Amino acid sequence: MKHTIPFILSLFLFLLSIQLIPSHAFDSIFSFGDSYTDTGNLNVLAKKLKSSPMPSDNLPYGQTFFRRPSHRFSDGRLIVDFFADEFGLPYLKPYLGKNGSFRQGANFAVEGATALDPTFFKEHNLTSYEDPLSTSLSSQLQWFKELKPSLCQTTKECRDYFSRSLFIVGHIEGRDYVLVPSSKLPIMVSYAAKIIQIIAGIIKELLDQGAQIVVVPGNMPIGCLPAKLDVFDLYAYDKSSYDPKTGCIERYNTLSRHHNYLLLKAVKELRVNYPQAKIIYADFYEPVLNFVRFPQRYGFISKPLVVCCGKGGKYNYSLIETCSSPNVTVCKNPSTYLNWDGLRLTEAAYRYIANSWLKGPYADPPIVDAHKN
Repeated sequence: MKHTIPFILSLFLFLLSIQLIPSHAFDSIFSFGDSYTDTGNLNVLAKKLKSSPMPSDNLPYGQTFFRRPSHRFSDGRLIVDFFADEFGLPYLKPYLGKNGSFRQGANFAVEGATALDPTFFKEHNLTSYEDPLSTSLSSQLQWFKELKPSLCQTTKECRDYFSRSLFIVGHIEGRDYVLVPSSKLPIMVSYAAKIIQIIAGIIKELLDQGAQIVVVPGNMPIGCLPAKLDVFDLYAYDKSSYDPKTGCIERYNTLSRHHNYLLLKAVKELRVNYPQAKIIYADFYEPVLNFVRFPQRYGFISKPLVVCCGKGGKYNYSLIETCSSPNVTVCKNPSTYLNWDGLRLTEAAYRYIANSWLKGPYADPPIVDAHKN
């Protein structure tokens, strides 16, 4: 009996230690998207074009966690960084940096990327936006295909390798809608199906390559973006344009909900066609809307539409003097703010969303559960 107790205690401590070690549930992570996921691809492209430095090349971007500019459009970590933390993997390197091995994953996301090809906007007279860098979702998929031969050779080897990888397709579609002026939103409603078709097509290609777990984030309530609200306010729209409970622009949020409805429908169809895979719908809309409705419940200031890093006006945002520009101020405690720079969120907001996708309740199914099953 004397020898049994120490043995049981040692066994208990051993099992406890296993629980404390990060779970290597995946061998790698591959991410596609825009500035909500970009970890440096825009920085690489800007240097190649010898353009002026990007805002994320300077402090205060990166100040909270990295203590230096990390080429992320936030004060700290992004959702994909928290995924890496959860599964004991290194933070994703930007693919375009072509720096070292990508065996543990790669990030193809680029700030400003759209689901639709940029020529679509000009051809349909929706906006004058141009993308000289060619960073749309189809371009990102092409980069993935270019990388593939360095990761695996045979069909079986690739399917085995990608079956142990986590794929994240988005957030990306928000830019497609944010670019379009409010007067043309009814047209974008009709084009939402085309955006969904592109996203679903990308997911299908990844599944055909052997992907088994794919996270598909929906659209956030873009009517709650301070950058959009600031421009919208200039046109002195009547109060009925705003949601009285949140102060957000209702017509933009209606478009986000419509997009998410179509996206979830597409995800369900893919699940039928690929029953062996776990295609996870990650809700971006509800958690952000809850931040706006009940900010103090999550530790945010009582005016959640006010920007942490900005200058002047109702939302502390200026289209001319944006975050990292001279004379732009930064809030003392970014962890108490929802929005970082008018378009993107703070690390604090990303942390909560990441956890809600990893373990619920805002992912169907939660990522951790999907891997266990």
